[in-house]
Amino acid sequence: MVFADRDDAGRRLAARLGHLRGEPVVVLGLPRGGVPVAYQVAQALAAPLDVIVVRKLGVPFQPELGMGAVGEDGVRVINPKVVHASGVSEDELAAVQAREQAAVQARAARYRVRRPREPLHGQVAVVVDDGIATGSTARAACQIARAHGAARVVLAVPVAPPGWQARIGAEADELVCVDMPRGFFAIGQFYARFPQVSDDEVIACLERAAARPSLAQASTARAASTADPPARSEEVEPDAGVVRLAGYLTVPENAPEIVVFVHGSGSSRHSPRNRHVAGVLNDAGLGTLLFDLLTPEEELDRANVFDIGLLARRLAEVTRWLRAQPRAAGAAVGYFGASTGAAAALWAAAEPGADIAAVVSRGGRPDLARPRLAAVTAPTLLIVGGRDEVVLDLNRRAQAELRCENDLAVVPGATHLFEEPGTLEAAAALARDWFISHFPHGPALNG
Repeated sequence: MVFADRDDAGRRLAARLGHLRGEPVVVLGLPRGGVPVAYQVAQALAAPLDVIVVRKLGVPFQPELGMGAVGEDGVRVINPKVVHASGVSEDELAAVQAREQAAVQARAARYRVRRPREPLHGQVAVVVDDGIATGSTARAACQIARAHGAARVVLAVPVAPPGWQARIGAEADELVCVDMPRGFFAIGQFYARFPQVSDDEVIACLERAAARPSLAQASTARAASTADPPARSEEVEPDAGVVRLAGYLTVPENAPEIVVFVHGSGSSRHSPRNRHVAGVLNDAGLGTLLFDLLTPEEELDRANVFDIGLLARRLAEVTRWLRAQPRAAGAAVGYFGASTGAAAALWAAAEPGADIAAVVSRGGRPDLARPRLAAVTAPTLLIVGGRDEVVLDLNRRAQAELRCENDLAVVPGATHLFEEPGTLEAAAALARDWFISHFPHGPALNG
């Protein structure tokens, strides 16, 4: 199994932790890579998110060998057997502890400028990392969580090597892992996108999680319920005529709106860019469906990848399947298309009786749907990178043929794939705002 990115891994991990909903859970991400994964888990469990800042105490002459760990508030966990066997003196131990404790306090201070640490006393501490390699850091984190008073410790990771449970031992009360593949060399080999996570990104995750209650209240008003239901994510196999496709459906219970993603040529439901946008929409309370437009056999014929009519028909069939699902009953449906997928989305939206609430195109090729553009009635937003000059020109020409409510948003500095820092985030925010403002329940969400 390969995860698209840490958000994808977090959503899949959260699906394995549903039994914890309703318990007094605090989700603890290990900085830095574990925090984006933990964010998705916290959202699914409707639980507070925090970090657990841990530093291993390495034996002075063999630092990879841990003789203990230190955490916030001066918590120290020592393995006396390792200390004794290594011949480490009290002075040497004290020197290592002082150095590592200072590092803990410096990092923790940066993360907690705006919010205090979540209390763990009597809580279920769910310790989350982006994967297990040696397990030393995870073991230390579990020890620290317990030392802070957690009544129960759950260690949860997306990926780990076979036999990883023995490395953790009894440090955790429960161990949860999505995949334990053979041929494990490094955590990053099981992620399509595995960039370094910065301290700023960790802080952003914490702030987004802290702001979630206000969004939950808004979603409550929209749904006229007493709570913001946690999102449920699952792998699905939509029926599309004579074939079954593969997809991911993430949607709160009785979600009033669901966005169907239509990927471009050479991409799939694993697209890290679409997964990122989907995560932003999920955070705003919208459901999402990402699916493969073609079967693996169909993809072998490259002509199918650019057959917009075929892709549009496949999208329409999947949309009918979605509307027949109990979880989507009565939900408004929108389309988010990228590259050639945007043409398929517009083509399908133009079909009589399609009843699509809104369409967003990111770096799309609406010109490939030119015969149907004038028939599109759904409000349409075209998002293009400012440095994607050829596609920008094609979008301007296509916009002139649209007769529905529409807009063209240009993201400065972005090229076709929106790989430049901050550009994909900008595109995702534009898409979110367009859907929220044009879905039937949008005005209530905005107050």
